[in-house]
Amino acid sequence: MPAQFDLARLSVPQFAERFRSEMIPLSNTFSYFCASVPMSEDDLREYLQEPVAALPPKIAAALPKVSILLVPYLERGNGTEKGREKTSADDYVSIEKPPEGRTSNSTQVQLGDETVLAFALKDQEVAEYHYRFYHLLATVIGEHWNDAVEARYSRMLREELSADAHGEVDEPSWRLKQSLKRTKNAAAARAFRAYARQSFIDTLTLYMHGICCDIDVETGPRQLPSPFIRKRLVALEELFPPPSGYAVFPEQVES
Repeated sequence: MPAQFDLARLSVPQFAERFRSEMIPLSNTFSYFCASVPMSEDDLREYLQEPVAALPPKIAAALPKVSILLVPYLERGNGTEKGREKTSADDYVSIEKPPEGRTSNSTQVQLGDETVLAFALKDQEVAEYHYRFYHLLATVIGEHWNDAVEARYSRMLREELSADAHGEVDEPSWRLKQSLKRTKNAAAARAFRAYARQSFIDTLTLYMHGICCDIDVETGPRQLPSPFIRKRLVALEELFPPPSGYAVFPEQVES
């Protein structure tokens, strides 16, 4: 059953602190608290158990302690939009649907050594929830990627740029790629690092989402051509092998 509470509007950090003692462990890394719709066994499996089980072991081991909040709605605070994601400690948990233009689907905040991921479940499709779940985890990994991963991924990007490969896998990295093309001189190195990190986050999201779920890559004028996407996914498969019994590419499922 969902949590019953009668509280003034709480920010996501305040909400996490208030219900810290009621978090339910999923693993040594993950715990959750549901304050939204009642969760059946099927819901628990679809929203939590299966997405966590599909994480590559090296990624799961690299994550800090993660608390997942499943709430009815999130009302946007004063933070700024970042493509399809928004991160702000000023987002609020809401029982009622926020006013038009104030709705946020997910947010990430840091409480000491703990990462809190909050997701609004009402009026949201499960597929969109899965995308946001993996995108926030990829953001955590991307913010602390090691030198070896950064060097290999950046080398691939430079090869793509040399080949004049158009497009990206998601909107945030596509915008930074366009900005990079307009940047000259000393600022170019800094712009490339920002683009490389966001591209890694967006591609890692696609990689993890694809391990868990049967998804299709959307085609369009801004989409990176499939040979380049596959090369990236092969590299991520080598860096972060999927769990035993999971596949990355369709032919692996067939075999």
